[in-house]
Amino acid sequence: MNNTEEHVEETIEEHEGLIKTPKQLIVTVILAFIVPVIVILLLVNLVQASAQKGSGSDAQTEESIANRIKPVAGFNLVDANAPKVFQTGQQVFETTCTSCHTAGVAGAPKLGDKDAWAPFIKAGYEEMVKVAIHGKGAMPAKGGNPALSDFEVERAVVYMANQSGASFEEPKEPSGDAPADEAKPAEAPAAPAPAPATEAPAAAEAPAAQEQAAAPAEQAAAIDPAGEKLYKSVCFACHAAGVAGAPKLGDKDAWAPLIAAGMDSMLSIAINGKGAMPPRGGSQASDDEIKAAVQYMVQASQ
Repeated sequence: MNNTEEHVEETIEEHEGLIKTPKQLIVTVILAFIVPVIVILLLVNLVQASAQKGSGSDAQTEESIANRIKPVAGFNLVDANAPKVFQTGQQVFETTCTSCHTAGVAGAPKLGDKDAWAPFIKAGYEEMVKVAIHGKGAMPAKGGNPALSDFEVERAVVYMANQSGASFEEPKEPSGDAPADEAKPAEAPAAPAPAPATEAPAAAEAPAAQEQAAAPAEQAAAIDPAGEKLYKSVCFACHAAGVAGAPKLGDKDAWAPLIAAGMDSMLSIAINGKGAMPPRGGSQASDDEIKAAVQYMVQASQ
């Protein structure tokens, strides 16, 4: 073979394409469609992932953010001369009765348990109201909430009983701006008698007494007011009367072992529940509110 033929063959080989068979052509065509599609899908997924903050949860929604940054405690301005607005039976249950009647603490009949409520319903409406107002056994008077009026307690009894198999009529709202048990005017306190001359030296001791009282006052100011609010609306139902072995507020001996165990241990019990105590006391309080309530009870019991 001469040089000219060799040069022609080399030129042909150099210009031959990479696709030499029909199979290679088919594979190339398929990849030409699939690869761009995959690349586009990956880009779309990347854009969506970067736009979805906190994907898989609602932690970044406007409502969740607003709930996290709102103040723990709040207040409402109420006109002292305005007519009293009574709580509904459901509201009384959710703020007072739920701590025992949701979890069945100390044998309290659970809301909706028809078998447990049947004996009470059979005893009659009047008897149930009497027990609810004055207390009986482990149940404190008015569920441990003295701020409730008799009418509000009656509403709560009807609500719980009707949710558990009864068909009581809703009690009629008392006439007037306030219920009968709140209408009596408070008696004016008697004027203090003048101090005798022999007590004059006691005035010199007043600054010292004020200094001693200042320290507890500063400690009280450090406690979140939401703790006292939660105690008076939920925790008191058990911790005021010692229901089901709950340590009473102010009982130093009963609180001593809990305080010795540490705040973390007490918070764990309060949040997760233990024994007869339901999680969070049967409320929907946040962890911060539970902590504030525990701190309030601890301070009052040291």
